[in-house]
Amino acid sequence: MKSERVIAKRRILVIDGHPDNRAGRFVHACATAYTEAAAEAGHQVKAIRVAELSFDWLKTNEDFAHGEPPSVIRSAQEDFAWCDHLVVLYPLWLGSMPALLKAFFEQLLRPGFAFKSDADGRLPKKLLTGKSARIIVTMGMPSIFYKWVYRAHSLKSLERNILAFVGFGPIRASVIGGVEGNVKTRERWLQRLRQFAAVGK
Repeated sequence: MKSERVIAKRRILVIDGHPDNRAGRFVHACATAYTEAAAEAGHQVKAIRVAELSFDWLKTNEDFAHGEPPSVIRSAQEDFAWCDHLVVLYPLWLGSMPALLKAFFEQLLRPGFAFKSDADGRLPKKLLTGKSARIIVTMGMPSIFYKWVYRAHSLKSLERNILAFVGFGPIRASVIGGVEGNVKTRERWLQRLRQFAAVGK
């Protein structure tokens, strides 16, 4: 008799990066589907909807390096430190992540929390190691067009220049294209995200 594969329970943080907090946005539906399925599978789950946060945007390097993060950012840092798996969802706007989500990451991933600069000029030390991630990007264009014509540059930037830079890995990605008005595509992807959530990936 075959024994069932045991799925390790994880601490999962879901970041809904859509800047529009109104209901009906597909990113919100994806975030909810993932969060609920992960919780049903027995994982510990926390969620942050960036559109609900109020924080100033960074404008100087001095503030980035030495400023005091707002309370909502400090709370988010605690969640980042707590999790061992991160899920980031956002819609593609002008070829990249929305500005609000980028501002959130700039506030969040500060020196001393996400990385530590080396006085000798060597590469910074990564302070958020031991954590995996999944990035979920939605868009109106076909996903193959984004990958092959635009080379998925914004996705690669988030993977390499932000998450991997501070220690996340492995980093997986789901690119969901053609979502405008396509109910079948949306339902198919919601089911796929539930499957990822159940196994904590």
